[in-house]
Amino acid sequence: MPDRGGGPTGPRIRVGRPSRRVRTLLMTLGVLAVLGMAFTMFAGFWTDWLWYRSVKYSSVFTTTLWTKIGLFFVFGLLMALAVGFNIWLAHRLRPPLSAMSMEQQNLDRYRMSIAPYKKWLLIGITALVGLIAGASASGQWRTWLMWVNGVPFGQKDPQFQLDVSFYAFDLPWYRFLLGFGFAAAILSVIAAALTHYLYGGLRVTSPGARATAAATGHLSVLIGVFVALKAVAYWLDRYGLAVKSSDFRATDNWTGLRYVDANAYLPAKTILFCIAVICALLFFATLWRRTWQLPVIGFGLMVLSAILIGGLYPAIVQKFQVQPNEQAKEAPYVEKNLEATRKAYGIDGTKVTDYTGTSATEDKTKLRDDVGSTASIRIMDPNVVSPTFQQLQQIRNYYAFPTNLDVDRYSKDGKDQDTVLGLREINLAGIPKKNWINNHFRYTHGYGVVAAEGTSADAQGRPVFTESDLPSKGSLGTYEQRVYYGEKTTTYSIVGGPQKEIDYSDDNGEKTTSYKGGSGVNLSSPVNRAAYAVAFGEPQILYSGAIGEGSRVLYNRTPKERVEAVAPWLTIDGDAYPAVVNGRIQWIVDAYTTTNGYPYSSRTTLGDTTADSLTATNDNRAVVAQQNQVNYIRNSVKATVDAYSGQVNLYQWDTKDPVLKTWMKAFPDTVKPKSEISQGLMDHLRYPQDLFKVQRELLTRYHVKDATTFLSGSEVWQVPDDPTNRSGSAVPPYYLSMKMPDQQAQAFSLTTTFTPNGRDNLSAFMAVDAEAGTDGYGKIRILKLPTNTTVNGPKQVQSQFNSQEDIAESIRLLRGGDSEVEYGNLLTVPLDGGLLYVEPVYVRGGGLKYPLLRKVLVTYGGETAFENTLEEALDKVFGAEGTTPQPPEDEGDTTTPPPTSENPTVQQALEDAQKAFDAGQEALKENDWEAYGKAQKDLEDALRRAEEAQAEAGDSGGAGGGESKPSAAPSGSPSPKPSS
Repeated sequence: MPDRGGGPTGPRIRVGRPSRRVRTLLMTLGVLAVLGMAFTMFAGFWTDWLWYRSVKYSSVFTTTLWTKIGLFFVFGLLMALAVGFNIWLAHRLRPPLSAMSMEQQNLDRYRMSIAPYKKWLLIGITALVGLIAGASASGQWRTWLMWVNGVPFGQKDPQFQLDVSFYAFDLPWYRFLLGFGFAAAILSVIAAALTHYLYGGLRVTSPGARATAAATGHLSVLIGVFVALKAVAYWLDRYGLAVKSSDFRATDNWTGLRYVDANAYLPAKTILFCIAVICALLFFATLWRRTWQLPVIGFGLMVLSAILIGGLYPAIVQKFQVQPNEQAKEAPYVEKNLEATRKAYGIDGTKVTDYTGTSATEDKTKLRDDVGSTASIRIMDPNVVSPTFQQLQQIRNYYAFPTNLDVDRYSKDGKDQDTVLGLREINLAGIPKKNWINNHFRYTHGYGVVAAEGTSADAQGRPVFTESDLPSKGSLGTYEQRVYYGEKTTTYSIVGGPQKEIDYSDDNGEKTTSYKGGSGVNLSSPVNRAAYAVAFGEPQILYSGAIGEGSRVLYNRTPKERVEAVAPWLTIDGDAYPAVVNGRIQWIVDAYTTTNGYPYSSRTTLGDTTADSLTATNDNRAVVAQQNQVNYIRNSVKATVDAYSGQVNLYQWDTKDPVLKTWMKAFPDTVKPKSEISQGLMDHLRYPQDLFKVQRELLTRYHVKDATTFLSGSEVWQVPDDPTNRSGSAVPPYYLSMKMPDQQAQAFSLTTTFTPNGRDNLSAFMAVDAEAGTDGYGKIRILKLPTNTTVNGPKQVQSQFNSQEDIAESIRLLRGGDSEVEYGNLLTVPLDGGLLYVEPVYVRGGGLKYPLLRKVLVTYGGETAFENTLEEALDKVFGAEGTTPQPPEDEGDTTTPPPTSENPTVQQALEDAQKAFDAGQEALKENDWEAYGKAQKDLEDALRRAEEAQAEAGDSGGAGGGESKPSAAPSGSPSPKPSS
């Protein structure tokens, strides 16, 4: 820019220059600082690249990187050019002479001070706005990729008849472009106005015209561009009404047009669009008219119209047309919302069936045998027994189990069985001596799976392990047991080099190993070591002798971290779970595709709808991206992470999902086809919990299909709070093998209950077929209870348990001393028109640090039992005690076994049984659970000896003698059976 001339210069003042040595030192320090910052930035980039290359997903890194770089430079350059050009143009249009006024004399000083630096100042300003705009634009890489690769949904919105992809993929990008245009226009106006003011084109206090003709024309065009963009915004706002959220009928985040939108806001936006176009033309006309009069009038008209047409008119329509007859006016729009929401969340196929809630069978003993065929009732609560696994199977302090274990299905004797399992992962807090070598080189991995039957416990209330010990052995067969990647493995390890790792310990001492999994990043290169030393803040990585040929660094080791990193466009389920598949431990991770641009579908916040009593106490259960608001979700991807090698595989699960197809176009060859899922893996895939929780939250309102019922609010449900703890959070869904009334056989299911809004009685029971690979997978069934009768809900059932005198007294005795009572999952099972509730009760007693199953609560049809085992409780509830028929005696047989009192062997066994029973009762009073368990075992052994002795006596008495049982038993109460 040409200089306008300078003024007189003042006297030069000599300033002492620093010595050459000081200048050299300062220059060296400056260069080192710049190099340090540059290498730090390089280290972050380089380590990311190395990691993506190590997991064989480098295309994700490069696609994302180049997209960000492209957006940064394109939009940064556009913003810099827009602002820079308008500053240059304003300077070019400056008046030749400035009026001699106090205002201009003051400005002359600023003009003179910046005159030598005008070029650099222009470059600096444009570079700054360009950097800010480019950085902002690079964050829109997802929006850009979805717009470029968008796939049609094949569904049209009911208002504008546009494909859903327009709202999901196109509209967000157009809004970004519009926002960028507004920012460029506003910054250009501000920059041009300041430049015109500085050089006299605009005057505030000077006499004469307030603006030169050139400044007027320049600023009018810029404001005209802004108004034109506003016209485009009004036009896009018309389509935005289809995805606009509002509060309606106490429904947060209601989405879509209502009556006032379609009949007031929509025409208002069209009218405002036309007014804005006219107003923009008036601003552009100032290039010829050189007056602000018409543009200002037009702009004022636009603002007034926005207030009257865009604000006041819709309020009048809402007040005088909608509110007097809301049901009739809103019903057509509510129906559109109901249909769209049910489709978007995959709940449109939900089957709702009326259910009486009470059994029609008068003789309950006939139902006793139906319980086993209706459900495999799980009495091992995976959210309670983790400390028991820890105490009995930790083996070494440097191993640990997750706070919440998992439920899966494994075959035993050719029959699928619900199994509770967890991995023995590394626990650095328990290593004998903490230092850098031990933390990152020696203790690097966990070892083995520990699994237990979900439906049984041993005589002492402990899990019946099907896979246990170290190394683990049992029903799972042979598999790679080392766990280098897990939910608790959150620090880095350096493996495969000269430093040996501790594998496991047994009676013969420590066993060592060296990692051969092939994952991780090779540290043989000095550049790699330096980069990781900077990235991890560990300078020892650069010079440690423990790192050598073959050393590899493992990090990003939790399953959720790895899947989110290789597929940043997915939302990850909160619960990754392990499974033994084809000789490997595989972490299975459910992943979702989402959008918040599905027209008419109401939005939900993932963090709120997936919260329950488990996420309240365990951060690892929280869904990734929990603050995201979505109104469309699909479980489109099943991912696996190998616990040994860390290999990540993504499998296409929902083959019809257009959002997944869009991302697969953007990132080709990252998601494998569904056909590549092996049968071994398919056997362990299940319906994801977080999707189920989102769906159940929506179904509290969207289980109805007609607008009138929805608007009345009479059928609104709620997810009840968990009655087994005091977290005040929702009850979690439970995996359970069970049979719904319309099913012929048990199916692995995910279940939950509903209560009426603001009440505690039961309103519905919901289950979804959770076993992948079956015809019914994903089918949602709801049993709807009648509204004219009251059926106890979970909270009422829990209160009923606690209020019965005999149960309350038993609980009080169990809590004696320093014992703690813990309630397990309250399971609900539909049975013959009624509802069976089962809840295991655990006790941490005496010196024990872990819970043991001591009692089982069962209620059905108003009958409640609190017994030592599930079988005993079911027998009592259904009146089946003592009903087992004895073998008939042969009337012609005159030879019978001698009476028990005359059989010394039997008598001795029964005396031993009485002693064991008394010892057990005494131990129960003292809360000595170890002694109680021993007494129960002695009691069982004594009764078995008595039975065998009696049988031998019967055999010796004659061939026709029928088998008989001992005629005496320990006094006081029936002996407990082993838990089943």
